[in-house]
Amino acid sequence: MSKVMKIMPYDSKSMIQNNVYISSPGKVRIGNNCQINENVFIQGATIGNHVMIAPNVALISNMHNHNLTDIPMNLQGKVTGNKITIEDDVWIGRNAIIMPGIVIGKGAIIAAGAVVTKDVPPYTIVGGVPAKQLKRRK
Repeated sequence: MSKVMKIMPYDSKSMIQNNVYISSPGKVRIGNNCQINENVFIQGATIGNHVMIAPNVALISNMHNHNLTDIPMNLQGKVTGNKITIEDDVWIGRNAIIMPGIVIGKGAIIAAGAVVTKDVPPYTIVGGVPAKQLKRRK
C-alpha cells in the first residue's frame, strides 16, 4: 500500500489486513507502526503513529444532507471533507464508528462498539452510544 496508494510510508512493522476499504486514498494518511485489521472502512482520515484499529471499524468523513423535508434525503447531496484525525498511540476497539470531523487525542482508547460523536481528549477512554468518557489513563 505504501508504494501503490502512497497513503503511508514504508514501514515493516505496519500491518493492514484483508478487506480494508479506503474510500478516497487522496484523503487518507497513515503513520508508522500501525495495525489496521480486517473489514475496516476509511473514508477520509489522518492516522498517527502506533495506532491500532480493530476489525469492522468505520471512519466516516461524509454525511448526507437531511435538512429539507420536501426533498428526499438521497437527492439532497452530501457534506464532504470532514476529515477525522487520529493522533499517535490510539487504540480503536472492534465495531467502533468514528463520525465526521472527530479528533481522537494521543493515547486515547475507544471501546468496542462505541459511536464517537465528539472529540476525545488525549489519554481518555470512551465507550457507549454515543461515546462518553469512562476514565482517564493518566
